Amino acid sequence: MTDSAGPKAPDLTLGVAADSLSSGGTLLGRVGDDDVLLARAGDRLFAVGAHCTHYHGPLAEGLVVGDTVRCPLHHACFSLETGEALRAPALDPLACWRVERRGAMVFVREKSELPPVPRGSAGSSQHPSSIMVVGGGAAGLAAADMLRREGYEGPIVLVSADEDPPVDRPNLSKDYLAGEAPDDWIPMWPSDAYAQRHIELLLGSRVSSIDPGARTVLLENGSRRDFGALLIATGADPVRFPIPGADSMQVFYLRSFADSRAIVERARTAKHVVVVGASFIGLEVSAALRTRGVAVDVVAPEHVPLERIMGTEVGRFVQSLHAAHGVVFHLGETVTSVAGRTVALSGGGTVDADFVVMGVGVRPATAIAERSGLAVDRGIAVNEFLETSSPGIFAAGDVARWPDPHTGERIRVEHWVVAERQGQVAARNMLGRRERFDAVPFFWSQHYDVTIRYVGHAERWDTVTVSGSLDARDASVSFMRGGRKLAVATVSRDRENLQVELELEQATASQF
Repeated sequence: MTDSAGPKAPDLTLGVAADSLSSGGTLLGRVGDDDVLLARAGDRLFAVGAHCTHYHGPLAEGLVVGDTVRCPLHHACFSLETGEALRAPALDPLACWRVERRGAMVFVREKSELPPVPRGSAGSSQHPSSIMVVGGGAAGLAAADMLRREGYEGPIVLVSADEDPPVDRPNLSKDYLAGEAPDDWIPMWPSDAYAQRHIELLLGSRVSSIDPGARTVLLENGSRRDFGALLIATGADPVRFPIPGADSMQVFYLRSFADSRAIVERARTAKHVVVVGASFIGLEVSAALRTRGVAVDVVAPEHVPLERIMGTEVGRFVQSLHAAHGVVFHLGETVTSVAGRTVALSGGGTVDADFVVMGVGVRPATAIAERSGLAVDRGIAVNEFLETSSPGIFAAGDVARWPDPHTGERIRVEHWVVAERQGQVAARNMLGRRERFDAVPFFWSQHYDVTIRYVGHAERWDTVTVSGSLDARDASVSFMRGGRKLAVATVSRDRENLQVELELEQATASQF
């Protein structure tokens, strides 16, 4: 992908022919030292920053939809008119430049220095007196961010069980764990941003229970807090099961920044690690440790990694990637015990290891909801507006099970982008909107130099179609049921993944 416009890119201040761009077309150019994207939507032309504010993705390789542009890396969506980040994972706006049209030519002029103005929700006088967000992950931070962007001026309290402020959690099992991202990349916001946005951040704090009728929350330290509206964004906790003989210094889980730091510290002197579980987390941890030069054995009960989620074809492809990097698989087995450095397997073999990382899945953190009398169904049950069985209390992220309009089923997914987008929708609905959550699920998984992007949701399918070649690292894999496309996984076809997202959105919209 293109990282920079480069010296040969056109100087947009000198003008380009207006008819050189058709509707939906883009041109990557320069304005002074800035890379700028010139985009056309119908008869209108816009100039915005050329790189996504999330991971610096090249928007020139993205997709223009109406008066918006979508990033090819992780599907962030921006307004071409204002630069505002409309949909996560990007939270910060793009810079904008004034566009002037003279006859058949278009010129890009000065940069706008004004940030998007908070919109302010209709009926602001009826906004909640205060809002509490329980959970410092993707959904919680995105909700707090959106509340302020929507013009909410009341108190916001964000309660997090973590000792660290909200972090870019996908990086914990990817670049950070591999030693390719420094510590200061990981926080979602600078440390002073919470005070600047008047958000009270309670770290290392847990909610014991919620009293929906009294509109109060009881913290584990015994204190009570009132709220006008509340969002539960407690996410999911790693599945933990005891391994006979293993002590706490030998077994690691990965969910928080502290967890990732602990693994990094142990990996500095480790030679050999056993990863239990061939989940996305388990395999991403394996890739990160191999990047550090640590030998890795993966032990998992399934016979093909990721087969239940991505099918046999993708599962075998991912397994081959890891095997090519030296990962040794023990599939169809489990760990039965640990004695010193010796890890015993159910098949009778043993593996020497400095430590063990568990990646056997997660469970939604529903305990608070259960104690508080909220409806729970393999997650916190919410309606299409992400509201729980108690009015004024919402749930979002890994913990929420919602009615998905694309599959017609109630689903719960553990995707970072979905969690952030749910947090954004829940925030608007806490302010009186009645906005349905209808985003198409999306996630990405990184394995060495290969990134798999997956859009849609398919828990069951009857047909898998591969276009291109996975072995050549250029493919799209479609998951179908009853002739209907439910989801697509792509490798090196990022724009196609965006087009599938739009296709699934339009297919659902046509049903209403």
